[in-house]
Amino acid sequence: MRCSLPSSFVLDLSNVRPRFYENSRITEFGSSRRWKRSVITSEGVAGDTMKHGSSSLITRRISSADTPLAVCPTAAQQARAPLLEALKSSAEKDVACFHFPGHNRGKASPRLMSQLIRPETFRHDLPELPELDDLFSPKGVILDAQKQAAELFGSLETWFLVGGTTCGVQASIMATCSPGETLVLARNSHISAISGLVLSGAIPKYIIPEYNSQWDIPGGITAFQVEKAIEELESDGKTAAAVLITSPTYHGICSNVSEIVKLCHSNRIPVIVDEAHGAHFRFHPEFPTTALEQGADLAVQSTHKVLSSLTQSSMLHMSGNLVDKDAVSRCLQTLQSSSPSYILLASLDAARAQLSENPHGIFNKAMDLSLHAKNQIGRIPGISILNLPSFTSSFPAIDPLRLTLGVSQLQISGYAADDILDQKLDIYSELAGSQSITFAINLGTLQGDIQRLVSGMNHLSATFYQKNKQSCRDANNVRLPFDDITMKLSPREAFFAKKRKVNIIESLGEVCGEMVCSYPPGIPVLIPGEVITEEVLSYLLDVKKMGAAISGAADHELNSIVVCNV
Repeated sequence: MRCSLPSSFVLDLSNVRPRFYENSRITEFGSSRRWKRSVITSEGVAGDTMKHGSSSLITRRISSADTPLAVCPTAAQQARAPLLEALKSSAEKDVACFHFPGHNRGKASPRLMSQLIRPETFRHDLPELPELDDLFSPKGVILDAQKQAAELFGSLETWFLVGGTTCGVQASIMATCSPGETLVLARNSHISAISGLVLSGAIPKYIIPEYNSQWDIPGGITAFQVEKAIEELESDGKTAAAVLITSPTYHGICSNVSEIVKLCHSNRIPVIVDEAHGAHFRFHPEFPTTALEQGADLAVQSTHKVLSSLTQSSMLHMSGNLVDKDAVSRCLQTLQSSSPSYILLASLDAARAQLSENPHGIFNKAMDLSLHAKNQIGRIPGISILNLPSFTSSFPAIDPLRLTLGVSQLQISGYAADDILDQKLDIYSELAGSQSITFAINLGTLQGDIQRLVSGMNHLSATFYQKNKQSCRDANNVRLPFDDITMKLSPREAFFAKKRKVNIIESLGEVCGEMVCSYPPGIPVLIPGEVITEEVLSYLLDVKKMGAAISGAADHELNSIVVCNV
C-alpha cells in the first residue's frame, strides 16, 4: 500500500517507549502524574517505562489545525483489525443467504434507510456466522480482537460490549454482589448502577460526594469517605461486597482511585470503576491516570464517547484476581443481546486499531485545541471555567478535554444559554446544567469548531453580562438534592413493589417507586425506595423550570409521581 506523509510530519524518537505487558505493575508515582512502571519479563525487571502502551516512531506535527486526524499509516505502523477484516471478507462473499436478518445483506433494505446510510452497511450487518466467531464463547476473531484491546488498554481481560457501558456496570455489580450483600457507591452514580442494584439484589451504602452549590455540580469521593462507609457497615455487622466509583464524573472530575483501591484491597474488597468518560486517559501523558493503572479490578469504558467507536459500543476491562472472570462472562451473557451487532463489535476493533497506530500522538491536536479554547474563553467577561480549586477535597485531576463553562454571572441558567447556542448559533454542547454548559473536545474537533465556540461565548457575554451585576443569581445557588437520604426499601424491593401514581405535592413523605433524573447526565435525583423530601421536589421543579429534561419518571412534566404502596 502506498502512502505519502504530509510535510508536517517529522520523525521524533524522543517519545519512543517500549510496549507494556499484561503483567506489568505500577512501582512509582511521578509528580506530573506520568506514572512509571517496571515491566516484568522472563529476564526480570526490564526497566522503567512511561505510562502508555505500544510504541510509535512517528509523532505528528500538525501545521493546519483543521487537518483531519485520519491519515494513512506506514506499513509498519498500520494496525490489524481482525474482527473488522473478517466482517469485510464475509460480506464480500457471493453466497445464497437463507439466514437472518431479513434484509438479506441489503437486498431488501428499507428504501428510507438506504437513502440515509450506504448499502454497504446492510451488507455488513451479519449474524453469528462461523467465520465471525461467537461473542459469548469467543475462539477466533473476537477473541483476537479482545486480546489486542486488553494489551492496548493494559488489562488482563477485556470484553466487548454492545449494550453500552450500562450493561458493563450492571454485569460488574452482578458479578461481585449477591442478593442482600452491600455495594458501597457514590450517590451521584449513573442510573446503570441503580439498575445494577435492582438486578443483583444488592443493598446500597451511599457516599454523598462533595457538592459545589454555585456550580450545581457534584465532585468525586475520597478514600476517607470509603473508609468511613466500610467502618459503619462493620459496626452493623456487615461487610462491603464491592465498591463502585465513578471516575471521571460527567464533568471530568477524577477521584483518587489508587488510595481507594489500596484501602479496599487491604480488606479484600474489589473496586469497580465506572470510567465511561475516561476511555482516552491512557493515550496522552497529560491525561489523568487510568483506573486500571491505579489498581482497579473492573473498569467499564464508553469507547464511543471521546474515542471513535459507534454509539452503544463499550469495553469492560478486568485486572487482578479478586473478581471471578467466569462470573463476569456469565453476567454479560445474561444482559447482552444473543444477536449482537457485528457492526458495533467491528467498530470497537477499528477504534482500537486507530489508537494503536499512534498511541502517543493521537490526542496532541485535541489537547492543543482544548488549551487554546480555555485561554480564549478565560478572558471573556462573565464566563468562568470549572477547575479543581472549585472543590475543597483534594481530587487529583480533571479531564483536560472536558470544558465546563459557568454562566451564572450572566444572570441566565445553563439551560437558557445552551438553547441560545443551539438554536441561534448551531453550537451543540454535551451537557447543560442549571449554571453551566459542558463541552467535550475529541479526536474530531477542529480549529473552526473552537473558533465558533469562542465566538458563541463572546455572544452570550455581550448580550447578558452587566458589569454592575457581577454576582450570581440567588436562584441558581441550589442545594444538593440528595444530601439527606432515608431509604425505606432497597431498590430491588421498590422496583417490584405495588405502586400508585399521586399528585406531585401529595408525594411528599411517600416512598419513591421510580427513578427520576434530570437528563443528561442521567444521575437519579430520586431512586426507588427513598423517601421523597421537600428538598428533592424543590430541586426537581426548579431545574425543570430552568429548562432541564426529566427522564425516568412516568410523567415527564412532573405533575405526578409513582410511589410504592407501603
